[in-house]
Amino acid sequence: MTSDEPLDPDRLFPVEGRTRAIARELYALVDEAPIVSPHGHVPARLLLDDAPFPDPATLLVSADHYVTRLLHAAGVPLAALRENPDPREVWRLFCDHWHWFHGTAVGFWMRETLSTVLGVNGAPRATMYDTLVAALAQPGIRPRALFDAFRIDVLATTDDPLDDLAAHQALRADPSFRGRVLPTFRPDAYLDPSMPGWGDRVERLGATSYATYLDALRERRAYFIAHGAVSADHGVAHAAAIDIDDRDAAALFERARSGDLDASEAAIFSAHMLLASAEMSVDDGLVMTVHAGVQRNHHTATFDRFGGDTGHDIPLATSFTQPLRPLLERFGTTPGFHLVLFAIDESVWSREIAPLAGFYPSVFIGAPWWFLDAPDASRRFREATVETAGFYRGSGFIDDTRAFLSVPARHTMARRIDSGFLAQRVVEGRLTMSEASRVATDLVGAIPRAAFKL
Repeated sequence: MTSDEPLDPDRLFPVEGRTRAIARELYALVDEAPIVSPHGHVPARLLLDDAPFPDPATLLVSADHYVTRLLHAAGVPLAALRENPDPREVWRLFCDHWHWFHGTAVGFWMRETLSTVLGVNGAPRATMYDTLVAALAQPGIRPRALFDAFRIDVLATTDDPLDDLAAHQALRADPSFRGRVLPTFRPDAYLDPSMPGWGDRVERLGATSYATYLDALRERRAYFIAHGAVSADHGVAHAAAIDIDDRDAAALFERARSGDLDASEAAIFSAHMLLASAEMSVDDGLVMTVHAGVQRNHHTATFDRFGGDTGHDIPLATSFTQPLRPLLERFGTTPGFHLVLFAIDESVWSREIAPLAGFYPSVFIGAPWWFLDAPDASRRFREATVETAGFYRGSGFIDDTRAFLSVPARHTMARRIDSGFLAQRVVEGRLTMSEASRVATDLVGAIPRAAFKL
């Protein structure tokens, strides 16, 4: 292999000739379809300011915890990546350790991004730095130009409940920007009393009692809806919902405000608030997404120095069937309620989430996420869920990324994997070509639009 070898046009397709040919045909139907991204972390301010991107190291390495976590595991100190004043040196460190990314989803995304967005083929190498600097200086490599070039139809951000959404307002008012960028209500830090700063955030909400606390959350949800939001996202360690009466909830709320709540009581209150949030979604129509099963900030010293989202959030075993039963008993068959369940624990796809989505009209199967938004895991996801619940009980692909330049690479990966999966079913006689063609196109359009009420 030469150092500048271009991307394989059949990357991620099945090996067998007939199946590969069908996969090519199916992929051609969706290759240039618009991107629907209903859950992600690209800030609206990036598109509002439309500033040139920084140097290649800051853009592609230092700010991407998918990248820095594996470099850290390889022995590169995070300080050398995140606090290094010399971006050329950061890029060299990354290139020197490129072999650590062989076979990983990050490796696939990086080569895809370098080639299809920045026009540089081959593995990252130190001599590429100046070429990338020149590429990033081009007017076509600015956030708004790329938004159009990526054919993004919808892009959702993730936002604090007290965000004034000024960047969203300005984008919507700007006649030169024709994209659809939606805020997403993310209330975790306001619902879980065990999170540092919970009391201060509740005070900023203006809540002086449990009743005013609920009212304040409803008001902020309404504010987000008025600014285009379609979903509320909940990132929880455990997807548990507990139904307690208002008197008990109010007592727990007051103890939390005074700092007297123990860990078990905090867990009860946050689980109750997950159910209360579902009730709010029934009332106001926001799609409720639950991203469960992560131990955030696993390494305290790293968190203290570098903060969150720095590569040490680790998956946990999780469950949905019993913990969410109180919520589904009350709202699972309520017309118009949408609950999208995401897991990093693959064992729950076939055992719990697909069966739940195969009965409850409210439940949708969240796409592979975070550690699982990778080629092989995406294949396993289809194998684990389709036979039980089909394709149309899913969320569509979720790129869940802060790295704007990697958005098309992630959707390309999902489209290629799904094309191969569908092609295999055609060859096996389990789908006709016309059925597979419809599913392929719906997976990138109708299915995410339905799940997220777009």
